[in-house]
Parts: sequence; structure tokens; C-alpha cells
Amino acid sequence: MKLIIISGKSGSGKSTAIQVLEDIGFYCIDNLPAALLPETINYLHSAQASTTGDKPQAIQDKIALCIDARNPSQHLEKLPDIINELTSANKNIEVDVIYLDASDEILIQRYSATRRRHPMADQAKGLKSSIEYENTVLSPIADRASIRIDTTHLSIYELRDRIKFRVAQRTEQSISLQFISFGFKHGVPLDSDIVYDLRMLPNPYWLPELRSFNGREQPVIDFLAQQPLVNEMIEDITNYVEKWLPHFKTNNRSYVTVALGCTGGQHRSVYIAEQLTHHFRPLMDNVSVYHRETPISTS
Repeated sequence: MKLIIISGKSGSGKSTAIQVLEDIGFYCIDNLPAALLPETINYLHSAQASTTGDKPQAIQDKIALCIDARNPSQHLEKLPDIINELTSANKNIEVDVIYLDASDEILIQRYSATRRRHPMADQAKGLKSSIEYENTVLSPIADRASIRIDTTHLSIYELRDRIKFRVAQRTEQSISLQFISFGFKHGVPLDSDIVYDLRMLPNPYWLPELRSFNGREQPVIDFLAQQPLVNEMIEDITNYVEKWLPHFKTNNRSYVTVALGCTGGQHRSVYIAEQLTHHFRPLMDNVSVYHRETPISTS
């Protein structure tokens, strides 16, 4: 059985994530009480949808549940232990916890635009305080997350694609590897596992004839490919990921996000993210790249 638990801050896109999983065949339940997780999974796993001879068939082998701050805080604190007990008792259950996050500023903008009431409004005064309180309440789930997805800069369509590719298309026991290019002046992505600072590398921005291009376009590619420091950086990152990725897998990590940052996120980080993606795609079955600061993005 494949079990995906969706959680995260209110306004970060949990409803969209559940809808995507439902569209691709998951049995979905929204706002499940955390304390009922074991009973719910045991029921769905063992109940007979049909019987062929003496072989019962489970109702669903792909289940997605949304568990968030609408639960009592004391139940959320126990959720990681509940998940561990569930997987220990049944080795046939594979659990991924997907935590959706976004910057407080963006969440305030989203709530202000829709004028919806925040679920934590009764526990805290004001929208900003409600978001901060929710962040504290959800910290046990965030710490247990298999993957964090930063939706600050994502459209609904980009979030849907991210869920489909990183979660739905990952085969059992494989690792989903994602490279993100970004600009430090816009902040480090919230869902980064490993961050590389590329700002010491030669910068095409300072060449007027290259400034208007990005790292996927040939003039910038030709320039950066000729820079010894750039090639040395790519080699170092490649060696690091190749060496340590198996250890992530040994430690039951299913998702790894490598963030590559330069000043503006247009040239060096984009180029290097693309080069690393081209290297690892033939070696793995779930490798993606996302360019946060540019209008171009690939899966």
C-alpha cells in the first residue's frame, strides 16, 4: 500500500495537491483526525472490495490523506510516532509525508486577496499571528516530512506538475532528485535539502552582450562552458551527489532537492542546474529541474 500524507500551512496548496492525487487514482480523505490514522489505514487495507476465490482484495492500495492544523495540537505532536508504529507493524505500507510551505508574506497576500478566515483565528489574534501559531503547531509534521514543497513562487499549474512528477511518478524504493536554480537576492528556496552558492563563479551578467540571455540559451552556455571554475564546480557537485545520494536512500529519504544559487538566478545557476540534470537523468528514473527566477521550467 502506498500512503501519502499531505500537510502544510493553510493557503500553501493542500487542496490542489489532494485534487491532483485523486485525479491519478488515489483514494483521498481531507481533514482526517490524526488519532484515527491507524484505524483508517487498517480498515482501508483489509476491507474486502471483492473476493476472487479465497483471495480478498483491499479497497485501495493508493491512499492520500490530508492532516493539518485543524487537528488538536496534542494529536499532531504524536503523529510522527503514529506513522512509525504503523510502518513498523505493517512492512507492506510505504508512507510519504508531503509538507507544503510558503513564505509568511505570500500567505498573507493570499488570505488578504480571498478574505478567507484563517483556521487558527480562534487561537491567535490577527492574520500574521495565526500563521506564526500554525507554523509552531505543524512543526512535528514538518520535521517528519519526506519532501517539502515551497509554493511561494509556484502557480497552481506548476504545483500540480510538481506533485505529479515528484510524487506520483516516483517508483517504489527509488529517490526523486530535483535541482532548483534560484537567485540569492530573492531568498533561498524553503524546500532545499542541499544549497550551493555559485556567486564566486564568472558572471555573464557583466557582459552586455550576454545580459539579456539566460543559462539555457546558447550564448550563455558557450561562455560558461569555457570557464574552468564553472566546470570544476559542476564536477565537485556531481561527485558529492553521486557519493552521498545512496546514503540519503539508506536513511529512508525518498526525495532530495539540490538548490543552486547565484545572484539573480538567471545565468550561472540555470546553466549548472541544467548540466547536472543532463548528467543524472540517464542514471535515475525521477530527476527534475525547476528554474525559480526564470519563465522556463522543465520536468
